[in-house]
Amino acid sequence: MRFVALLFPNVTQLDLTGPVQVFAGLPNATIDLAWHRIEPVETDAGFSIMPTTTFGEAPQADILMIPGGQGAFELMDDPVAIDFIRRQAEGARYVTSVCTGAFVLGAAGLLDGRRATTHWASHSMLDMFGAIPVHDRVVRDGNVITAGGVTSGIDFALTVAAEVYDEQTARAVQLTLEYDPRPPFDSGSPSRAEADHGQVTRMIDEAKASREPLVARAVSRLRADVNTQGRN
Repeated sequence: MRFVALLFPNVTQLDLTGPVQVFAGLPNATIDLAWHRIEPVETDAGFSIMPTTTFGEAPQADILMIPGGQGAFELMDDPVAIDFIRRQAEGARYVTSVCTGAFVLGAAGLLDGRRATTHWASHSMLDMFGAIPVHDRVVRDGNVITAGGVTSGIDFALTVAAEVYDEQTARAVQLTLEYDPRPPFDSGSPSRAEADHGQVTRMIDEAKASREPLVARAVSRLRADVNTQGRN
């Protein structure tokens, strides 16, 4: 089973490394991290991760995964990366994202009419790509599987593991990782009792201000591509 994940500057590292840690525990799994070049790529945590392959040399994925982070919105302006995602998606068994990686799938035209989720702060912008926003931790629509924010990537990866292997295998990986979350606070999502509603409002407003123009530009580019293909 071959997993190919996109790696890009300013990626939220846990969006990437959480699921990859799960996938690494699966039998006969091969994981590639793809970027333009083989050189260290800086994450939003301040440290870098080394890609294992380039867009031009990456093998065909069985499972394609796009992580999120602010870098995902910048990635929407990268035509080479978007073309790579489209080509990989054509042959992949599952096309997936974690957190705001969903917007990259949207920019590639892969979410139109699909149920999908993303981080709560940017959730309201998903429908700009024609997606059907769903407030669930993991959402599956056909062969597209999307995860909510950051830590939901581990739940997502276990869901994928159960789907492409079986539940027993997924449970074994969960046990090995001791994935048994018991957070000390009840503030992990806007719906939780201890969530700071002022912080929720601020983060949504900040996401709209910084990200909505980038999403709108990607939507315009996608529509132009569709119109061009239609004329051809």
